[in-house]
Amino acid sequence: MNAYRSTRLLALALLLTVASACNDGAAREGNPQSAGGGPPGGPGGRGGAGMVTPVEVGTVKRGSIARTATVSGTVEPIRTIGVNSQISGALLQVLVQEGDRVRAGTPLARLDDRELTAQLTAAEAAYQVAEAAYQRAEQLRERKVITVPEYERDRTAFAAATSQLEQLRTRVSYATVRAPIAGVIIEKLVEAGDVVGNNSRLFSLADVSSLVVRAGVSELDVVELKGGDPVTLQLDALPGRELTGHIRRIFPSGDPTTRLVPVEVVIDPASATLVRPGFLARVDFALSTHDNVLLIPASALIGAQGSEAVFSVQDGKAVRRTIETGLDSQGLVEVRTGLAEGEQIVVVGGNQLRDGMTVRAVDAQGAARQPGGGAPAGGQPGGVAGEAPPAGATPTAARPQGGA
Repeated sequence: MNAYRSTRLLALALLLTVASACNDGAAREGNPQSAGGGPPGGPGGRGGAGMVTPVEVGTVKRGSIARTATVSGTVEPIRTIGVNSQISGALLQVLVQEGDRVRAGTPLARLDDRELTAQLTAAEAAYQVAEAAYQRAEQLRERKVITVPEYERDRTAFAAATSQLEQLRTRVSYATVRAPIAGVIIEKLVEAGDVVGNNSRLFSLADVSSLVVRAGVSELDVVELKGGDPVTLQLDALPGRELTGHIRRIFPSGDPTTRLVPVEVVIDPASATLVRPGFLARVDFALSTHDNVLLIPASALIGAQGSEAVFSVQDGKAVRRTIETGLDSQGLVEVRTGLAEGEQIVVVGGNQLRDGMTVRAVDAQGAARQPGGGAPAGGQPGGVAGEAPPAGATPTAARPQGGA
């Protein structure tokens, strides 16, 4: 019995000890100063009297901004020509391959012309006979030895022989297929020994003196474009490089189904040397352009569309400012009302702020913040170098999403 009572007393003592420790911990949480803790407001609390929130700040500046439309298209030669056979026959030689650069008049292939050559020889002989007869008739006509009908007969025969000779000379010349323009052979459809018919396609020849991108632009945007406007292009084949060009022409009509109007962009010669036909290109068209306007980074915006705001920094305090925005492009936003040039605003970290909170400016290089939340040299993650951030604070490296 005594042993049982001793065991119960020991268990009761242990319970009292645990309860005392829990109450002491709760008291410490409710009053951090009693344990040498942080400022009033508790760890992780917002708006505490001693809490300083690190934020990245920027300055409202003046500049130009343009609304852009990005459209995809394929790089193409400015024109592509099909080279066809103008006579029928067997191909004796094919003199070029795909990728060969040729000049205008360069021989591309030769057809068997032996039959035509024989006909040409006979036509030349007939021409000589007709020419001699015509010359003799002219002399006799002057002496009035022959009648007018006899003279006209010889003159007509000579004209027919001349026409026949020129026709056969032209057909013999067709036996050598020549490049009609300077360019690059992009398609070869025949080989030596093939028998081709009249008007058969032999080659495709691309004029690469200019490379173009034909892109379909919405009818809502095309009205703001005109020939000669500069554009920029990005290619998947050349990541990170920005090429330049300009609008060559805007087609007079659009597709009634898609409401897209074809716009032809020619790539500038300096950029065209890096590009090949068939590459995928993304063309950025500058639409509405506003000059000498106030600009802020898009990351500074908080709030939903139509009720945008930013936090300005005044005497170390965050002050919420409602603004009216305009165009946005390439990470910048136009500010129409609500801010003045030169004001300091929070560009990263605004989604963690409340009006009137104390803030500490942090430079954009991240002396106090490391990408990905890593700890800076000599400091703690998310705070000023050498200081630990407030308990429960979230690093401000992430771009704000939504409003406060």
